[in-house]
Amino acid sequence: MTSACSQQEKPNPETTMQEASDSEQSLKVIAQNLDEPWEIVKNGETFYISERTGSIVKVQNGEKTRMPVEFSENLSDQPEAGLLGIDFPKNFSETRTAYAYYSYQENEQYYQRVVTIRARNGKWTEMETLLDKIPGGTFHQGGRIEIGPDNKLYITTGDATNPELAQDRSSLAGKILRMNLDGSVPENNPFTDSYVYSYGHRNPQGLAWNDDNQLYATEHGSSAYDEVNRIIKGENYGWPAIRGDESAPDMKEPVIHSGNDTWAPSGMTFFNGDFYFASLAGEGLRRFDPEGGELELIVSDVGRVRDARAAENGIYFITNNTDGRGMPDKKDDRLLFISETELD
Repeated sequence: MTSACSQQEKPNPETTMQEASDSEQSLKVIAQNLDEPWEIVKNGETFYISERTGSIVKVQNGEKTRMPVEFSENLSDQPEAGLLGIDFPKNFSETRTAYAYYSYQENEQYYQRVVTIRARNGKWTEMETLLDKIPGGTFHQGGRIEIGPDNKLYITTGDATNPELAQDRSSLAGKILRMNLDGSVPENNPFTDSYVYSYGHRNPQGLAWNDDNQLYATEHGSSAYDEVNRIIKGENYGWPAIRGDESAPDMKEPVIHSGNDTWAPSGMTFFNGDFYFASLAGEGLRRFDPEGGELELIVSDVGRVRDARAAENGIYFITNNTDGRGMPDKKDDRLLFISETELD
């Protein structure tokens, strides 16, 4: 069993729920000094934030507690790897059991797996493996997991730095996967006895549904050409055969792409008719109108942004300046909030 450091920490409450500088558009700081954060989950009034280094940070009543995760395998330290996506089922308060996606190393090979984890006695413990041997590589580990409106678990996987795997429906790499919460294959998946929901993806890292329960996903492109895709089950999204405005028979084009620019899009959420997605290389929070096709930068001057989560009155998001590619200051990384009023 391997785990992150077991030390818990409770920072001075004065460092939380404070107002950021004017240059940060009156953002509210909910928590700071996070370590390579990856995904936000909000359960009631409590936040849980996964950290690639192997912990889940709990933020409750102005206090931050870092809870280590005991893994059954050695956590991978490959670029873009580690403890990535987490999500909580509706009965989490009773079961204390959640879902996680993490990268590990075995016999000099790299993989990802989807597991259940349980919170108990100030730590998390891996309980059950639901899906294993998702290919890992030097880069492109995917990692976002979200429970959809149909109560199924959706999982994004990267091409593991092997582009041809994205077109191989027998491989779990370069896909969006869909599973029942017990780990079984849903009967109405598009391919018989397969978790594959869509394929031909390079490195998707954001999932969100609109008010009509239509799924959209963000995806990292190659040398720019980042994408937002409207996901239809069973469809092929073209990587590595097409990108940008290119087309090919039986392959889907993105609803919008970055062209020669780069967003490096990651986590995404839906709020008041628009999608909001985190932008790493583009450094900020972007808003996309799926009806009009308009895209705008909503938040800047905070550095790299990894995930976004809508609430009733605004958007929570996390910076990701401590991941080795940013320029962190002494307070990074942070969980921030922008109100609905500031978004207008």
